[in-house]
Amino acid sequence: MTPVRMGVLSCADIARRRLLPAMAAHRDIELVAVASRNGDRAAKVARAFGCHAVRGYDALLRRDDLDAVYVPLPVALHSEWASAALCSGRHVLVEKPLAVTADRAAELLELARQRGLVLAENVMFVHHHQHRVVKGMLERGEIGELRGVRAAFSIPTLPEGNIRYRPELGGGALWDVGLYPVRLALHMLGLELDVVGAALTSSPGQEVDTSGAALLVQTSTGIFAQLDWGLQHAYRSAYELVGSTGRIVVDRAFTPPADYEPLLQVERDGAVEERRLEPDDQVANALTAFVAAVRGVSSTTDAVLQRQIQLLDGIRSAALT
Repeated sequence: MTPVRMGVLSCADIARRRLLPAMAAHRDIELVAVASRNGDRAAKVARAFGCHAVRGYDALLRRDDLDAVYVPLPVALHSEWASAALCSGRHVLVEKPLAVTADRAAELLELARQRGLVLAENVMFVHHHQHRVVKGMLERGEIGELRGVRAAFSIPTLPEGNIRYRPELGGGALWDVGLYPVRLALHMLGLELDVVGAALTSSPGQEVDTSGAALLVQTSTGIFAQLDWGLQHAYRSAYELVGSTGRIVVDRAFTPPADYEPLLQVERDGAVEERRLEPDDQVANALTAFVAAVRGVSSTTDAVLQRQIQLLDGIRSAALT
Protein backbone atom coordinates (compact mmCIF):
# COMPACT_ATOMS: atom_id res chain seq x y z
CA MET A 1 0.00 0.00 0.00
CA THR A 2 1.22 3.51 -0.83
CA PRO A 3 2.79 5.30 2.18
CA VAL A 4 1.13 8.40 3.61
CA ARG A 5 3.20 11.39 2.48
CA MET A 6 3.85 13.65 5.47
CA GLY A 7 5.00 17.23 5.87
CA VAL A 8 5.98 18.79 9.20
CA LEU A 9 5.17 22.38 10.15
CA SER A 10 8.07 23.41 12.43
CA CYS A 11 11.35 22.03 13.71
CA ALA A 12 10.09 21.97 17.30
CA ASP A 13 11.90 19.93 19.93
CA ILE A 14 9.16 17.27 20.14
CA ALA A 15 9.37 16.83 16.37
CA ARG A 16 13.16 16.52 16.27
CA ARG A 17 13.42 14.20 19.27
CA ARG A 18 10.48 11.88 18.78
CA LEU A 19 8.18 12.30 15.79
CA LEU A 20 10.62 12.91 12.95
CA PRO A 21 12.77 9.84 13.79
CA ALA A 22 9.60 7.75 14.11
CA MET A 23 8.20 9.02 10.80
CA ALA A 24 11.49 8.38 9.00
CA ALA A 25 11.49 4.79 10.31
CA HIS A 26 7.78 4.04 9.74
CA ARG A 27 7.11 1.74 6.79
CA ASP A 28 3.74 3.33 6.03
CA ILE A 29 4.92 6.95 6.11
CA GLU A 30 7.02 8.85 3.61
CA LEU A 31 8.55 11.89 5.28
CA VAL A 32 8.52 14.43 2.43
CA ALA A 33 9.37 17.83 3.89
CA VAL A 34 9.92 19.86 7.04
CA ALA A 35 9.27 23.59 7.29
CA SER A 36 10.66 26.37 9.44
CA ARG A 37 10.55 30.14 9.33
CA ASN A 38 14.35 29.88 9.38
CA GLY A 39 15.61 28.35 6.14
CA ASP A 40 18.96 27.26 7.59
CA ARG A 41 17.23 25.51 10.46
CA ALA A 42 14.88 23.69 8.08
CA ALA A 43 17.84 22.62 5.92
CA LYS A 44 19.75 21.24 8.91
CA VAL A 45 16.78 19.20 10.15
CA ALA A 46 15.88 18.02 6.65
CA ARG A 47 19.43 16.74 6.08
CA ALA A 48 19.24 14.75 9.30
CA PHE A 49 16.06 12.98 8.21
CA GLY A 50 16.53 12.74 4.46
CA CYS A 51 13.65 14.98 3.38
CA HIS A 52 13.10 18.36 1.71
CA ALA A 53 13.57 21.65 3.54
CA VAL A 54 10.95 24.38 3.17
CA ARG A 55 11.19 27.96 4.38
CA GLY A 56 7.83 29.09 5.73
CA TYR A 57 4.71 27.20 6.75
CA ASP A 58 2.55 28.53 3.90
CA ALA A 59 5.15 27.30 1.43
CA LEU A 60 4.88 23.77 2.79
CA LEU A 61 1.10 23.82 2.45
CA ARG A 62 1.46 24.90 -1.19
CA ARG A 63 3.33 21.70 -2.07
CA ASP A 64 1.45 19.17 -4.17
CA ASP A 65 3.18 16.06 -2.81
CA LEU A 66 1.66 15.84 0.69
CA ASP A 67 -1.23 13.77 2.01
CA ALA A 68 -0.96 14.85 5.64
CA VAL A 69 0.65 17.45 7.89
CA TYR A 70 1.99 17.22 11.43
CA VAL A 71 1.70 20.41 13.51
CA PRO A 72 4.09 20.64 16.53
CA LEU A 73 3.98 24.44 16.84
CA PRO A 74 3.44 26.30 20.15
CA VAL A 75 -0.02 25.76 21.63
CA ALA A 76 -1.34 29.20 20.64
CA LEU A 77 -0.68 28.37 16.96
CA HIS A 78 -2.18 24.86 16.87
CA SER A 79 -5.69 25.76 15.80
CA GLU A 80 -4.58 28.37 13.21
CA TRP A 81 -2.27 26.02 11.35
CA ALA A 82 -4.44 22.93 11.81
CA SER A 83 -7.20 24.92 10.12
CA ALA A 84 -4.86 26.07 7.33
CA ALA A 85 -3.70 22.49 6.72
CA LEU A 86 -7.28 21.20 6.59
CA CYS A 87 -8.23 23.98 4.17
CA SER A 88 -5.32 22.91 1.96
CA GLY A 89 -6.90 19.45 1.74
CA ARG A 90 -4.52 17.60 4.07
CA HIS A 91 -5.16 15.25 6.95
CA VAL A 92 -3.75 16.69 10.17
CA LEU A 93 -1.94 15.31 13.21
CA VAL A 94 -1.58 18.13 15.72
CA GLU A 95 0.24 18.25 19.03
CA LYS A 96 -1.90 18.53 22.12
CA PRO A 97 -4.00 20.43 22.85
CA LEU A 98 -5.76 20.90 19.52
CA ALA A 99 -7.18 24.22 20.75
CA VAL A 100 -7.47 26.17 23.99
CA THR A 101 -11.27 26.42 23.97
CA ALA A 102 -13.92 23.78 23.44
CA ASP A 103 -15.73 25.97 20.88
CA ARG A 104 -12.62 26.28 18.72
CA ALA A 105 -11.93 22.55 18.92
CA ALA A 106 -15.51 21.83 17.82
CA GLU A 107 -15.12 24.20 14.85
CA LEU A 108 -11.97 22.41 13.70
CA LEU A 109 -13.51 18.96 14.06
CA GLU A 110 -16.52 20.12 12.04
CA LEU A 111 -14.22 21.54 9.36
CA ALA A 112 -12.43 18.19 9.12
CA ARG A 113 -15.76 16.34 8.95
CA GLN A 114 -17.07 18.58 6.19
CA ARG A 115 -13.92 18.06 4.12
CA GLY A 116 -13.71 14.33 4.76
CA LEU A 117 -10.31 14.64 6.43
CA VAL A 118 -8.73 13.15 9.54
CA LEU A 119 -7.94 15.55 12.39
CA ALA A 120 -6.13 13.78 15.22
CA GLU A 121 -4.52 15.07 18.40
CA ASN A 122 -1.13 13.58 19.22
CA VAL A 123 -1.73 12.20 22.71
CA MET A 124 0.67 9.28 22.43
CA PHE A 125 0.45 7.54 25.80
CA VAL A 126 -3.01 6.09 25.10
CA HIS A 127 -1.39 3.97 22.37
CA HIS A 128 0.99 2.18 24.78
CA HIS A 129 -0.03 -1.40 25.51
CA GLN A 130 0.47 -1.08 29.29
CA HIS A 131 -2.84 0.78 29.59
CA ARG A 132 -4.66 -1.90 27.60
CA VAL A 133 -3.24 -4.49 30.00
CA VAL A 134 -4.44 -2.44 32.99
CA LYS A 135 -7.94 -2.07 31.55
CA GLY A 136 -8.04 -5.84 31.06
CA MET A 137 -7.14 -6.32 34.72
CA LEU A 138 -10.01 -4.03 35.71
CA GLU A 139 -12.45 -5.90 33.49
CA ARG A 140 -11.42 -9.21 35.08
CA GLY A 141 -12.06 -7.77 38.54
CA GLU A 142 -8.48 -8.22 39.76
CA ILE A 143 -8.89 -5.35 42.24
CA GLY A 144 -12.63 -5.69 42.71
CA GLU A 145 -14.88 -2.80 41.78
CA LEU A 146 -13.11 0.41 40.78
CA ARG A 147 -13.48 3.07 43.50
CA GLY A 148 -11.09 5.84 42.46
CA VAL A 149 -8.37 7.09 40.14
CA ARG A 150 -5.30 9.15 41.06
CA ALA A 151 -2.97 10.51 38.40
CA ALA A 152 -0.03 12.91 38.37
CA PHE A 153 2.36 14.32 35.81
CA SER A 154 5.04 16.83 36.70
CA ILE A 155 8.40 17.83 35.28
CA PRO A 156 11.39 19.80 36.63
CA THR A 157 11.90 23.53 36.07
CA LEU A 158 12.56 24.43 32.44
CA PRO A 159 15.12 27.00 31.20
CA GLU A 160 14.09 30.63 31.49
CA GLY A 161 12.28 31.80 28.37
CA ASN A 162 10.96 28.34 27.48
CA ILE A 163 7.74 28.59 25.46
CA ARG A 164 5.83 26.84 28.26
CA TYR A 165 6.33 29.97 30.38
CA ARG A 166 5.12 32.39 27.68
CA PRO A 167 1.41 33.23 27.87
CA GLU A 168 1.30 34.64 24.32
CA LEU A 169 2.33 31.21 23.00
CA GLY A 170 -0.25 29.30 25.03
CA GLY A 171 2.09 28.35 27.85
CA GLY A 172 1.13 27.01 31.24
CA ALA A 173 1.06 23.76 33.15
CA LEU A 174 -2.58 22.91 32.42
CA TRP A 175 -2.13 22.78 28.65
CA ASP A 176 1.32 21.18 28.75
CA VAL A 177 1.21 18.54 31.50
CA GLY A 178 -2.25 18.80 33.07
CA LEU A 179 -3.79 17.39 29.92
CA TYR A 180 -2.21 13.99 30.58
CA PRO A 181 -3.95 13.16 33.89
CA VAL A 182 -7.22 14.50 32.45
CA ARG A 183 -6.90 12.23 29.41
CA LEU A 184 -6.00 9.31 31.69
CA ALA A 185 -9.22 9.85 33.64
CA LEU A 186 -11.18 9.82 30.37
CA HIS A 187 -9.31 6.73 29.20
CA MET A 188 -10.21 4.81 32.36
CA LEU A 189 -13.62 6.25 33.28
CA GLY A 190 -15.17 7.29 29.98
CA LEU A 191 -16.84 10.50 28.84
CA GLU A 192 -19.25 10.96 31.76
CA LEU A 193 -16.91 13.09 33.83
CA ASP A 194 -17.58 16.45 35.46
CA VAL A 195 -15.30 18.92 37.23
CA VAL A 196 -16.02 19.11 40.96
CA GLY A 197 -13.23 21.55 41.81
CA ALA A 198 -9.84 22.75 40.64
CA ALA A 199 -6.92 25.04 41.46
CA LEU A 200 -4.17 26.58 39.35
CA THR A 201 -1.16 28.35 40.86
CA SER A 202 1.76 30.34 39.47
CA SER A 203 5.30 30.47 40.78
CA PRO A 204 6.74 33.93 41.65
CA GLY A 205 7.71 35.82 38.52
CA GLN A 206 5.76 33.59 36.16
CA GLU A 207 2.85 34.83 34.03
CA VAL A 208 1.37 31.36 33.47
CA ASP A 209 0.08 28.64 35.76
CA THR A 210 2.91 26.36 36.84
CA SER A 211 0.95 23.80 38.85
CA GLY A 212 -2.59 22.61 39.30
CA ALA A 213 -4.96 20.03 40.69
CA ALA A 214 -8.48 18.93 39.90
CA LEU A 215 -11.17 16.65 41.25
CA LEU A 216 -13.40 15.00 38.64
CA VAL A 217 -16.37 12.68 39.19
CA GLN A 218 -17.91 10.00 37.01
CA THR A 219 -21.54 11.07 37.04
CA SER A 220 -23.13 7.62 36.78
CA THR A 221 -21.11 5.97 39.58
CA GLY A 222 -19.71 8.72 41.79
CA ILE A 223 -16.14 7.48 41.22
CA PHE A 224 -13.65 10.30 41.77
CA ALA A 225 -10.49 11.08 39.81
CA GLN A 226 -7.88 13.07 41.76
CA LEU A 227 -5.41 14.73 39.42
CA ASP A 228 -2.36 16.97 39.85
CA TRP A 229 0.39 18.33 37.64
CA GLY A 230 3.24 20.84 37.55
CA LEU A 231 6.07 22.42 35.55
CA GLN A 232 8.51 23.08 38.40
CA HIS A 233 8.44 19.84 40.38
CA ALA A 234 10.36 16.62 40.76
CA TYR A 235 9.58 14.34 37.83
CA ARG A 236 6.49 12.21 38.29
CA SER A 237 4.48 10.32 35.68
CA ALA A 238 2.14 7.84 37.32
CA TYR A 239 -1.38 6.77 38.12
CA GLU A 240 -3.11 4.57 40.65
CA LEU A 241 -6.40 2.73 40.37
CA VAL A 242 -8.03 1.97 43.70
CA GLY A 243 -10.50 -0.89 43.84
CA SER A 244 -12.69 -2.49 46.49
CA THR A 245 -10.16 -5.30 47.06
CA GLY A 246 -6.85 -3.91 45.81
CA ARG A 247 -5.04 -1.33 43.76
CA ILE A 248 -2.89 -1.05 40.64
CA VAL A 249 0.03 1.40 40.39
CA VAL A 250 1.53 2.36 37.03
CA ASP A 251 4.80 4.32 36.96
CA ARG A 252 6.38 5.95 33.87
CA ALA A 253 2.82 6.13 32.62
CA PHE A 254 2.86 9.00 30.14
CA THR A 255 6.25 9.28 28.42
CA PRO A 256 8.04 5.91 28.58
CA PRO A 257 10.87 5.42 26.06
CA ALA A 258 10.47 2.66 23.49
CA ASP A 259 12.92 0.35 25.28
CA TYR A 260 11.33 0.75 28.73
CA GLU A 261 9.88 -2.41 30.31
CA PRO A 262 6.76 -1.27 32.20
CA LEU A 263 6.37 -2.49 35.76
CA LEU A 264 2.84 -2.78 37.13
CA GLN A 265 2.34 -3.09 40.88
CA VAL A 266 -0.76 -4.93 42.07
CA GLU A 267 -1.55 -4.75 45.78
CA ARG A 268 -4.11 -7.15 47.31
CA ASP A 269 -4.56 -8.42 50.84
CA GLY A 270 -1.42 -6.64 52.00
CA ALA A 271 0.79 -8.33 49.39
CA VAL A 272 2.38 -6.58 46.41
CA GLU A 273 2.81 -8.38 43.10
CA GLU A 274 5.01 -6.91 40.37
CA ARG A 275 4.26 -7.60 36.72
CA ARG A 276 6.90 -6.74 34.14
CA LEU A 277 5.63 -6.09 30.61
CA GLU A 278 7.37 -6.10 27.25
CA PRO A 279 8.59 -2.73 25.91
CA ASP A 280 6.29 -0.86 23.56
CA ASP A 281 6.80 2.14 21.28
CA GLN A 282 3.93 4.55 21.83
CA VAL A 283 5.28 7.04 19.28
CA ALA A 284 5.29 4.47 16.47
CA ASN A 285 1.90 3.20 17.66
CA ALA A 286 0.42 6.71 17.54
CA LEU A 287 1.65 7.13 13.96
CA THR A 288 0.25 3.73 13.01
CA ALA A 289 -3.13 4.76 14.42
CA PHE A 290 -3.03 7.99 12.42
CA VAL A 291 -2.17 6.14 9.20
CA ALA A 292 -5.04 3.71 9.83
CA ALA A 293 -7.43 6.63 10.27
CA VAL A 294 -6.19 8.28 7.06
CA ARG A 295 -6.71 5.02 5.18
CA GLY A 296 -10.18 4.63 6.64
CA VAL A 297 -9.30 1.47 8.53
CA SER A 298 -10.14 3.04 11.90
CA SER A 299 -11.67 6.28 13.13
CA THR A 300 -10.28 9.01 15.36
CA THR A 301 -11.72 9.67 18.83
CA ASP A 302 -13.48 12.99 18.21
CA ALA A 303 -15.83 12.55 21.18
CA VAL A 304 -12.92 11.97 23.57
CA LEU A 305 -11.02 14.94 22.15
CA GLN A 306 -14.04 17.22 22.55
CA ARG A 307 -14.74 16.06 26.10
CA GLN A 308 -11.07 16.50 26.99
CA ILE A 309 -11.12 20.14 25.87
CA GLN A 310 -14.41 20.71 27.70
CA LEU A 311 -12.90 19.34 30.92
CA LEU A 312 -9.78 21.49 30.52
CA ASP A 313 -12.08 24.48 30.02
CA GLY A 314 -14.02 23.46 33.12
CA ILE A 315 -10.85 23.11 35.18
CA ARG A 316 -9.68 26.60 34.22
CA SER A 317 -13.12 28.07 34.94
CA ALA A 318 -13.37 26.31 38.31
CA ALA A 319 -9.88 27.50 39.25
CA LEU A 320 -10.82 31.12 38.50
CA THR A 321 -13.99 31.15 40.63
